[in-house]
Amino acid sequence: MGNVIKDTSETWETLATRRPFEGAKTAVASDQVRMPDGSVVRRDYQVHPGSVCVLALDEDGRVLVIRQYRHPVRHRLWELPAGLLDVPGENPLHAAQRELYEEAHVKAEDWRVLADFFASPGGSDEAIRIFVARGVAEAEGERYQESSSEEADMEVAWVPLADLVRGILAGELGNPGLVTGVLAASAALAGEGGLDSLRPALSPWPARPYTA
Repeated sequence: MGNVIKDTSETWETLATRRPFEGAKTAVASDQVRMPDGSVVRRDYQVHPGSVCVLALDEDGRVLVIRQYRHPVRHRLWELPAGLLDVPGENPLHAAQRELYEEAHVKAEDWRVLADFFASPGGSDEAIRIFVARGVAEAEGERYQESSSEEADMEVAWVPLADLVRGILAGELGNPGLVTGVLAASAALAGEGGLDSLRPALSPWPARPYTA
């Protein structure tokens, strides 16, 4: 039997830490960390509350995507509905259901965990959980009105999963949640058990512990 390939939790000694910047939702930490050879180096990184994404898949194999301007990269990107975990300990499933409703006015009956990943582990502690949502339908009531200027300008589309896979492999789609979610869904669909083999929606998430 080969070695088990699995990420493991580990913490190196931090001799000092400070936060030279505190933003509305995120911050920058500056840590003095002892290396295995005994030296001490500075590590600066973004402190982030975490995020959720939703890959909503309809009966025709289409994925709900939104197009939004992202100023740091100077691009308008196609993305999955997503949002921050604004409340410490917030249940990520509840947050994902809220984002799907607010960004696309859609609800879903079946929810499962598709993938968990760190967005940019060399420079941020942001953890992202992607859900796959099936049994989708338009939500009842008035459509939620976005308050921020970027979100107010969003486009919404239903795109075949295969088209998104092609776009990713062609280098035409680059949002990390979209890339991870689309390729993970494609792999799950090709595997034994399909999407029904995925983890339950309330599976533990060590990177962002929560109350069910």
